[in-house]
Amino acid sequence: MLESLKPQPQDKILQLIAMFRDDPRDGKIDLGVGVYKDATGLTPVMRAVKSAEKTLWETEKTKTYTGLAGEPAFNAAMVGMILGGTHADRAASVATPGGTGAIRQALELIRLASPGATVWLSNPTWPNHPSIIRYLGMKMAEYRYFDAATGEVDFAGLTEDLGRVAPGDVVLLHGCCHNPTGANPTADQWRQIVQVLKGRGAVPLVDLAYQGFGDGLEEDAFATRLIADSFPEVLIAASCSKNFGIYRERTGVLIALGDAGRKAVVQGNLAFLNRQNYSFPPDHGARLVTMILEDQALTADWKAELEEVRQNMLSLRKQLADELRKATNSDRFDFVARHRGMFSRLGLSEDQVNRLREEAGIYMVGDSRINIAGLNARTVPILAAAIAKVAG
Repeated sequence: MLESLKPQPQDKILQLIAMFRDDPRDGKIDLGVGVYKDATGLTPVMRAVKSAEKTLWETEKTKTYTGLAGEPAFNAAMVGMILGGTHADRAASVATPGGTGAIRQALELIRLASPGATVWLSNPTWPNHPSIIRYLGMKMAEYRYFDAATGEVDFAGLTEDLGRVAPGDVVLLHGCCHNPTGANPTADQWRQIVQVLKGRGAVPLVDLAYQGFGDGLEEDAFATRLIADSFPEVLIAASCSKNFGIYRERTGVLIALGDAGRKAVVQGNLAFLNRQNYSFPPDHGARLVTMILEDQALTADWKAELEEVRQNMLSLRKQLADELRKATNSDRFDFVARHRGMFSRLGLSEDQVNRLREEAGIYMVGDSRINIAGLNARTVPILAAAIAKVAG
């Protein structure tokens, strides 16, 4: 049996990580891997997480299974954080192994409920989105999203393409901090997107992986809450990896909004899908998140540190945009300061990206996506000078 297996394509980011690790040069810079790093290059454990872990260690009495959907308190806390206390009466939800697990279970639910539906993805999008859809054998289409020349959302192309969505199709939207571009629609553009999709009879699937990393915890929930208020059916896949800094705990949630009278049936189907995939979801990270969100002092400390993280990325963005303006004597890269979240796509060619790696030890994804959080005040001028050299 096993001899019939064929090699699978390697993940480009994992390949990049290996190349960076094997590079012997001092001063090399890793802008590929999508995790937050502080100025020392460490992905720290947040203070509130440390406090909750200490309490959990002292008080936890059992390691027995949770329910198939995870602990109800976690699901309720996440619904509350994401939707701001609304729609709980029609929100079915399950804990998942990270945001990837939430996306996978959302797609499984779509395939179970409407196997003929087409899933529409932004071009570009997170590579795992199309990869999972192809693996599941589902129909897929793309809508234009990013204008590489301006570094902004291609809103005219986006609305034109979404105007071709068929009734019942699913449209995957990035709730904030678009990955990989960092370019986000304005509030008014979001309202127009909602109107287009409502007119087409589409079902939104929101990927909310970076709440709190863009304009603020509440501000980053704007689009998701607008969508929840506007559609009879919405799927929301959310991750706690970034905003709680618990990447390795694999903590996520899938929320399915529908008719309140059908909530129990939807909940039962979500639990069924969990059972087929991994049975009981991981609990450690989910329990920490619950403890933090249910304790006022921990919530306040977590929000304060999350704001420090956000402000650090905004500061790096401004510094990089300023340094690139000086180094290139142009405003070509000013969009970096306007983007939000960890990522920006710089608009460099693959050849220029390769030159940055070979000549300067600067590692980024081939499409020129960089992780802003991989920089610090010292390395920003180095990156700007290297970009000016290859782009000049």
